[in-house]
Amino acid sequence: MIYPIVLYGNPILRKRAEEIEKGSIDLKTLVEDMFETMHEAQGIGLAAPQIGMGIRMFVVDGSLVDDDSELKGFKKVFINPEMIEETGEEWPFEEGCLSIPTIREDVIRPKQVKIRYYDEDWNAHEEIFKGMQARVIQHEYDHIEGILFTDHLKPFKKRLLKGKLTNISKGKVKADYKVAVPDK
Repeated sequence: MIYPIVLYGNPILRKRAEEIEKGSIDLKTLVEDMFETMHEAQGIGLAAPQIGMGIRMFVVDGSLVDDDSELKGFKKVFINPEMIEETGEEWPFEEGCLSIPTIREDVIRPKQVKIRYYDEDWNAHEEIFKGMQARVIQHEYDHIEGILFTDHLKPFKKRLLKGKLTNISKGKVKADYKVAVPDK
């Protein structure tokens, strides 16, 4: 099932998501639905709040990326993740977000993360990711913390984007995928 992507302005995008209790949801179906929704929107990451679910889960899949071998084969499910550390030199890279269509801006993030999480079979993992893999994880992890990539921008840049963000929150935006306009 393909879910509509929740647009900027929906309060769920600003709330810290709740942990998932083992056995409390049909995880297998939700994982399949999230990957299907993300692929339909041509994204490389999708967090549960972006489909209106306030739970600590996100999926990533770099298979749609043509030019970055670092993301090839990078397909994972992160359940109840806990960021242990973010280290390394900080570097800028232009990010976008399915919940904020048409806006792309440079975001500065550390090059490496260490994260603890469960996969879709409830196996525990603690891993280190670097470069683009780390960036995708940081972006999606921010979502389950109620943080958007635009929060990392300098105040001047935020002021410049205010009108566009207001339009997105009103549904005045073109997206090539199904979206859910925030209730006002």
